[in-house]
This record gives sequence, C-alpha cells and structure tokens, in this order.
Amino acid sequence: MIWVAATLIAAIAQTGRNAAQAGLGARVGTVGATSVRFIFGLPFAALFLLLLSPFTEIPRPNAAVLGFTAMGAGAQIAATAFMLLTMRGQSFGVATALMKTEPVTLALIGAVILSEPLGAGRLGAIGLATLGVVLSSGAKWSRAGLVPIANGIAAGALFGLSAIGFRGALLALPEGGYFIHALTVLVLTLTIQSAAMLIWMLAADRRALSGIMGEWRVSMAAGALGAFASLFWFIGFALTPAANVRTLALVEVVFAQVVSGRILRETTGRLQLAGMALIVIGVGWLLAVAAG
Repeated sequence: MIWVAATLIAAIAQTGRNAAQAGLGARVGTVGATSVRFIFGLPFAALFLLLLSPFTEIPRPNAAVLGFTAMGAGAQIAATAFMLLTMRGQSFGVATALMKTEPVTLALIGAVILSEPLGAGRLGAIGLATLGVVLSSGAKWSRAGLVPIANGIAAGALFGLSAIGFRGALLALPEGGYFIHALTVLVLTLTIQSAAMLIWMLAADRRALSGIMGEWRVSMAAGALGAFASLFWFIGFALTPAANVRTLALVEVVFAQVVSGRILRETTGRLQLAGMALIVIGVGWLLAVAAG
C-alpha cells in the first residue's frame, strides 16, 4: 500500500526537520522557529510544482479546495501554538501523550465532516494504538495540572482538524493523480501559512523575522525537510482516511523508545513496554483492516 510507505517516509523526514529546528527556538524565539517550516518550505514546494508543470496538468483549485486548505492551514498554526505552550509546563509528558490522541479525534471529525465510515475494527485499532502511546509516554498523571491537559487536548484536536482540512482539499480537487494533488495542496497551504506568519512578524515580532533571516542556512534545511515531510503526509491523506495515516505514524514512538534505550541507555519500565506492544498490535490491526 502506497500510503503506508508515504507515511513512514513522512515520519522520518519530520524527525529530521525537528532536529534541524531544535536549536532555533532559543536563538530566534518561538514564533520565528514555528514560521521556518512554512516560509522556507514554500520555495522548495513551489519550485517542484513549477518543474512538474510542463509534464502534467496542474489541477485548478475551486472554492471547496480553498476553503478546506484554509481550514487546515489555520488549524495547524493554532495547533502548533498550543503544542509550544505544553512544552513550557512541568507536565510535558502528560500533554504530549494527550496530543497523540489525535487519531481518535481524526476518526470522529472525519466521520462528521467527510462522511468517512468508522467501523468497529478501525476504531478498535486506533483506540488500542492511542492507549499504547499514553502508556508508553511515562507521563506522571498525578502531577498533571488542568492547563497542560487542556493545552494537550486542544493541540491534538486542532492537529486532527488540520489533517481533515487537508484531506478534504485533496478530495475536492477536480482532476489529476494523488501526487500532483498532494503537491498542489501543499503549495496552497504553505502560501497561506507563510503569508499569515509574515504579516504577524512584520506587525508584532520583527526581531523574529530578522532572526530567521540571519539563521538562513539552518532555516533552509528545516524548510526543505519540512516541505518534503508534508508532501508525503499529503500523499498519505490523498490515499486513505487521515486517521489511518496518523495512527500508523504512532510507530515513531516505538522507534524513539528503542533509540533512547539502546543508544542513550535509558531505562524503559514495564508500563512503557506494554504501551509499545499495544502500539504495534494496534498498528498491525489497522493495516489488516485497511487491507481487507
């Protein structure tokens, strides 16, 4: 299944983008670090679309495409803001675990907005994998405050809404294959997000704008990796319900735990091991349901 390969490629590229962005926040601020993936990703996506234009017809966005894209772009910016807020609190593990409940939100929103069937098997697989993430997070729930919990839930819900917006835009495009659909929606999305972030920084945070320009080498690397990752996320969204894509992407939690245990020699508790097992079982169940 192409969407499986696309999702795994996207998850790996996103990890690389996060690594490239890791030190930017301290140097250019939160707003600047957030905007890099949009502003410096747009030229790469637009150039790729321009190079492909002589060989394939570029689909023309209609009102539905633009509406869904704007919804996805705006929700993603808001979700990123809530995600960054969670990183400031002491209940980071709790908030991160709650953000990973996004596949459940996606399945429910997709059923309401896009009329995508839920199905007991699909819901069970998503729920099992999500429970695995919560267990493997190692979160100290007894120390959690209401604000981090609210921020985590809001971030997860908004990320879910953004994915639904992107899938809705991809499905609304009138002609062309999944690849050109994904690239077209990506360029539209990055254009909206870049414009929004530039307007904000020009009006309220010019220091962040000058900061990302001064760090242009790192910013370009993060932007290129971000555009590459988003392209493959969108390919996945074009081929299967977004909840399937985000559930499969949860395997990155297992990869991260393996790396931290083997390379960093960090101890993994029994509850975390049980959580990783549930993720693997849930993802395997989802793939079986999708194949059937």
